[in-house]
Amino acid sequence: MDTAGLSEFIDRRCLLTAGDSKAFNSMTIGWGSFGRLWNKPVCTVFVRPSRYTYDFMEKNDYFTVQFLKDGNQEALKVMGVVSGRDEDKVKLAGLTPVFLEKGVTYREAYLTVVCRKIFHQELDSECIAPSDLKDFYSGEDENNFHRVYVGVIEDIIRA
Repeated sequence: MDTAGLSEFIDRRCLLTAGDSKAFNSMTIGWGSFGRLWNKPVCTVFVRPSRYTYDFMEKNDYFTVQFLKDGNQEALKVMGVVSGRDEDKVKLAGLTPVFLEKGVTYREAYLTVVCRKIFHQELDSECIAPSDLKDFYSGEDENNFHRVYVGVIEDIIRA
């Protein structure tokens, strides 16, 4: 499959953030998609229940997805491996939060997508191809299936 024209977008890691100015958490994501569902523009993201961001996704009606400007690879790494339960990873990553009416973004983002949750569901092991089940849900992740969140896109903010 030739994805040459899409690879820069498809392969780019971004941040998922849920919460508000009182409390929020972000994590680096590589799994997700944009498309249409029920005649609405949507963003789909996947979060394991073991992730701290999961709690914020469950408690909030909105989430944001941020694409960071070039030069923020280290920030993406920190946001993906450091838990917000244990440390102020935003500070460690050198990111600057910007509080929106319906979520949180970062000054370092060149694009922020603001989404309102319209659907969520746990992935079902019975519906996953055996090879992918083995590759992504074995060992310590055996019973840690992602939850799928679909959000209708309400705003796109460009820096």
